[in-house]
Amino acid sequence: MRHLHYHAHCWGTPSPTLPPLVLLHGWMDVGASYQFVVDALSDAFVQGRRIIAPDWRGFGLTKTGAQDSFWFPDYLADLDLLLDHFAPDQTVDLVGHSMGGNVAMLYAGVRPERVHRLINLEGFGMPATKAEQAAGRYAKWMDELKCLHRGEITLKGYDDAHGVARRLMKNNPRLSQDKADWLAPHWAQPNAQGEWEILGEAAHKIVNANLYQVDEVLAIYQRISAPTLSVEASDNQMAQWWQDRYSLAEFHERLKQVPQLSQALVTDAGHMLHHDQPQQVAALIEDFVA
Repeated sequence: MRHLHYHAHCWGTPSPTLPPLVLLHGWMDVGASYQFVVDALSDAFVQGRRIIAPDWRGFGLTKTGAQDSFWFPDYLADLDLLLDHFAPDQTVDLVGHSMGGNVAMLYAGVRPERVHRLINLEGFGMPATKAEQAAGRYAKWMDELKCLHRGEITLKGYDDAHGVARRLMKNNPRLSQDKADWLAPHWAQPNAQGEWEILGEAAHKIVNANLYQVDEVLAIYQRISAPTLSVEASDNQMAQWWQDRYSLAEFHERLKQVPQLSQALVTDAGHMLHHDQPQQVAALIEDFVA
C-alpha cells in the first residue's frame, strides 16, 4: 500500500452489519498498545465485529525504508487506503489516541461519509502558529535533516526487554510491571547486535516543516458529521508540554466547531489513558458506539 507493507493488528471477524472498530495509536506508540482495551471490551460487543489497529508508517512493524521526513497528510492518505482495504463498503467507528486522535478528527472532516462514530482520546492538536514563524521553521527542519543524516538524531537502545519495560514505566508511572513487560517486545525488538531498538524511525523526532494552521483545522472540524466523543484524562499534561503556548481551555474552544460533540473524563489516568484505565476506556467506546 503506497509502496509500504503496512502492518495491522486485527481481532474478531468481519461483519456485514457492524461497522469495524479502527484504533489509531499515537506518536512513538504501536497498534498493539490497544490490547488492554480490546481485552476489556465485552464479549457481546466484540462478537461478530472486526477490530483493527494499524502501525502507522515508521512505527511498529510498518517500515518505510529510512524515510527522513514524515508529513501529516500521509497519515490521512494511509488511513483512507487502509479503510478501502478493510471496509470498502462500510463506515467505521474510528478511535484515535494523541497523534492518532488528531488524525481521526481531521479524517472525519475530510471524509465524513466514511465515519459512523468518532472517539478522540487526548488528541489535542498543536499550538497556533503565525506566518512569520515559517522561515524559522523551514530552517530548523533543514538543519535537523542534516543532523539526522549525520547520525546525530537517533533513538536510544536498550540492553534487553527489561530495560525497555523500565523505560515504559518511567514514561508512565501508572503503568504496571506486567503491562510494561507485555508491551516491551511490541514496542522494541533486538537488532543483529542484540541491542533492543525502539520500533520507531528516528526521523519522527524531526520538526514538521509546515506550520500548524488552526483556521484550516477548525474548518475541517465543522465538516465532521459523525457523533463525536472527546475523552480526556483526569491528569492533564498540556501545561507540562506547552507551558503558556497552548491550553486545555483553548482546545475546548476549538471543539465548539464540532457539530455533534460529547465529552468524557477518565479518572485516575494520565495521557496514556488506554494503558492506565483500559476498562474505563472500553466502557466509553462501547456505550458511545452503541
